[in-house]
Order: sequence, then structure tokens, then C-alpha cells
Amino acid sequence: MKISLSDIHSDVLGGITTAAVVYPAALAFGIASGLGPLAGLYSAVSVGVCAALFGSSRTVVAGPSAPMTVAMAVIVAVNADSLASAFATVLLAGVFQIIFGLIRIGRFIAYTPHSVITGFMSGIGVILIAINILPILGHSAGSKGPADVVPLLPNMLRNINIDALVIGILTLVIILAWPRKLAKFIPNMLAALLIGTAVGIFWFQDAPVVGQVHSEFFTFAIPIPGIGDIYHIIEHAFLLALIGSLYALLTALISDSMTSGTHDPNRELVGLGLGNSLAGLVGGLPGSGSVIYTVANIRSGGRTRLSVIVVSVVILLVVFGFGEVAEPIPLAVLAALLIKVGWDLIDFHFLANIAKIKRTHSLVMLLTLVLTVFVDLMTGVAIGLIVSGLANAVKTEIFELDNVISVPLINLESDDPFTARIGLLRLIGAFSVASSSSLVRVVGADIKEHDVVIFDFEPTTTIDDSAAIIIRQLIETAINRNTPCIAIGLSDSIKKDLAGFRALRMIPPELRFETLEEARHQAHLLLKKLDSKQYETQAVKVRSHWFLEASLGSSGFALELSHYIQT
Repeated sequence: MKISLSDIHSDVLGGITTAAVVYPAALAFGIASGLGPLAGLYSAVSVGVCAALFGSSRTVVAGPSAPMTVAMAVIVAVNADSLASAFATVLLAGVFQIIFGLIRIGRFIAYTPHSVITGFMSGIGVILIAINILPILGHSAGSKGPADVVPLLPNMLRNINIDALVIGILTLVIILAWPRKLAKFIPNMLAALLIGTAVGIFWFQDAPVVGQVHSEFFTFAIPIPGIGDIYHIIEHAFLLALIGSLYALLTALISDSMTSGTHDPNRELVGLGLGNSLAGLVGGLPGSGSVIYTVANIRSGGRTRLSVIVVSVVILLVVFGFGEVAEPIPLAVLAALLIKVGWDLIDFHFLANIAKIKRTHSLVMLLTLVLTVFVDLMTGVAIGLIVSGLANAVKTEIFELDNVISVPLINLESDDPFTARIGLLRLIGAFSVASSSSLVRVVGADIKEHDVVIFDFEPTTTIDDSAAIIIRQLIETAINRNTPCIAIGLSDSIKKDLAGFRALRMIPPELRFETLEEARHQAHLLLKKLDSKQYETQAVKVRSHWFLEASLGSSGFALELSHYIQT
């Protein structure tokens, strides 16, 4: 791909502009996580550079993000006595993401239902707003979410820091009311940061500030946790890896829609995993692709990886050259920035139209949201996926059963007396666990009404394990009732699906055919043979009865003989 001078100019300008958005957000995320402002800035550099160099998307900007920060805040609170365990969790999360990419499950993560994603992201937004209400009031943010904030509010409202409240409200107003024409030159978040900080320095000086920030280069250290923490580290690392992967791939999809580009989800996860592993080594927050940063980059002119790299380089220069510029920033300013980020994450469009949306989708969204806010992130996603899967299974069951044809094989153009006695069971499309249990109820009764059953697998595409077991049960039920079964249209894939569960063992090879006509002909032969056996059995009974009457001569003697035989 050729890059012109105009592209370079556009990418550099876009990168610098995006860095102006990333810098205050990274500071705010670092403080909100409990690890301090440098942790957020280190994440912006390490995760941003690795995702740009090793990822697949040309315009996605990675760094500290709302979902990862909320998750990390919980992890830091749990490991308050051992930050080594917290950073080991970040490192291991990166390793998990690399594994996700190498085993190529990136595209499966993208299959997460929209109702689960929007419920989860809205829950993150609610949490982010809740934990930043206290800094707006002038108090430290030491809570995990609404359940911790609500009990503290009465006391906090009686002890409001007026300076912090004024600065926080002013910052929010600037973010919301900043003119679009000016935003082309100074992003609203940067403008709010500069103006809010200036107001704090010159007028409202009693508001809490970031404080001392040392400008220091990365110090690489392998975090060594305690033996007893390993289980929780693995659990939390998998949570971080899952959340980060989901949000990163969602960001990549949004980037593709804005630039008409494409991305490789597996390569995206490898690049992100390398960045998070590096962040764990240097003491940074875990990161992911960020919608906020990416949209800012694209709208500012970024079109290639150069713009993404420029973002990290600019932040690197600021951190190591002018780290002290962050010291006078009021915490209320950063809290206001995160409240706006949280507000943007809540899907108000979905909530406003929830009465018009399908009930199952609304239920999944609300359930995921509530569990994310009041229980934990993993529970919210896990239960959301389970409920969504069950709802989809119900829909799949109806669809699959609609594709089952179970009818007598009647030929209206023929006087063949056998046709109504032959049952045809045709399975069209895919069959899974969703419909397997209902197949017995729907089809089982039909099979009992026929003397021969033809199983037509020609239009069948796939059969999962549960459906294969049910088909075996149907065949066994028919055979146990002395009803012969014939199979037609067995492709190699269907044979493999059924053979693993011995579903075809009671249909010998001579009763397997390619076409329906061949199966019909064989069914006629089986019926004639069956009728012949029944005729012979009936004839034997008649001859036996005649022989007894002829031999015994009288009914009285027959009764005596019968009584003698019985006794």
C-alpha cells in the first residue's frame, strides 16, 4: 500500500488530535482504577503501539477503556495488599488473548448477541457514572459501583466540596456545549480539561487535584504473585481477556464501517494480547480497542497505522518530558470526563424503544445490565449469553420442526394398496439439540401408524449429537414394533454424524438407497413379505382349528380334551 505525503500529513495531524483525547481519558481511567494516572498513560503507550504494529486494523486506537478500567478497579480492590497479583492478572490476560488469536476463536467472540453487548456496555456505563459521582462532590472514589455509592451519598451530600462541584459541573457543560466548529481544532474533552484545570488553578483552588506525577521511564518487572492468589488471578485474567477481546472486536467492526476496511479478528487479538502482556510488565492498565479514540482518530484524518503510532508517541513524550503538567488537574475534571464516557456507553435508544423490541431481546439486555451493575461483569455476560442461547434455542426448535415432514407415502396416480402403509419422514436442513426432544413427540406417534418407515436424509445438512441420539431412538422404536426402516440420501457427512452414535446400526446396508423410488420398491417387497407371513400364520391357525374339530368329532370330547391338556 503506497502512502503519499498528504496521507502522512493527515495521519500525523489525526494522531496528534487523537492524543489530545486519549491523554485526559488515560489519566482519568488510571485514577479510577486505583492504580494512579501513570498506569493509564503507560497503557495508552504499550497497548496502543503493540495493537498498531501487530494488529490487523489500520485505524483502531487501543488503550485504557471503560470496560477494562471497571474490571481492573475490582481486581485492584481484591488485591489491594499485593499489586504484583494485579499486574500478573494483566499479564496473564494478555497471554489468554494471544491464545484466543492463535487458536482462531476471534470470529466466534464476534457472534455475541447484540442484546448481551448493549446490556453489558450499558452496565459498564452505569458503574462508571456511579463511581465518579463522589469525586464530583469532592470525595475520593473508593467504591466499585452503585451498591457502594448509594449508602455513602447522604453523608457525602452533607459534606460537599463546593469548589470540586463547580469545576465538575463546568467541565460537563463544556463537554456537552463545545461548538462543533471549534472541535475541529480542539476536541471537546481537551478543551474541558484545559478550561477546568485553569478554573481550578486560579479560582476554585480547594478542589482535590491529581497531585505529584513523576516523569519516569518504564521499569520492566515480572510480577510474582503469591501461591494462594493463582486461582483468582486466572479467573480475573480470563475475565479481562474476554471483556477486552469483545470490546476490541466491536471497535474494529465500527472502524470498518467508517472506513470501508476489513480486519482479521484473530490477528487483532494477538496484537492486543501482546500489548496487555507488555502493560502488565510495566505497571499499566489493561487496554482494548476504544470506540472513543478510534472515532476521534478517523474523524481527525487518520487513515493508516501511522496515525495510531503517533498517538502513542505523543503521549510517551508528554509522560516522560512533561509529566508534571498533570499534577494541578482537579480530580473533578477527570471524573466529569468519565461520567460523559459512561453516559455515552448507555444504550438509551434501546431503552427508549424497549417496549417495541422483541420481549426476549429486552429481557436479555435488562438482565445483563442489572447483573453487570449489581453482581459482577462475568456473571452479567455469562448469564446474558445463557439466557440468549435458550431464547435462540426456542426459535430454532420451531424453525427446525417446521422443516420435518412426516406423512404417509400416498401416490394419488396409483391404485397401489401399499402406499398408505408406508411412512415418509423427511428431515430438511439442520437439526440440533433445540428440536431433538420435540422430534419424539411430533414424529413418534406417526411412526406407530405405519408398517414401513422411510427416513429421507437427502435434504438434511447437519445433525448434532442430541438429534442423532433421538433419530436412533426413533429407529429403535420402529424396529421394536417390527416396523422395518429404510434410509435414503445418506451423504458422507450425515453418515458421520449418525454413525458416531450408532444411529444407523439397525438399518442394514441393503436397506439404504439413493433415491425415493428405490426405497419405495423395497418397501413394497417388505410389505408383501410381511403380508405373506401374516397369511401363513392365519392359515396355520385355521388348519389347526379344522384338524382339532375333525379329529375330536364332538365338542364335548373337545372340551374334555382341552380341560385335560390345561390340567
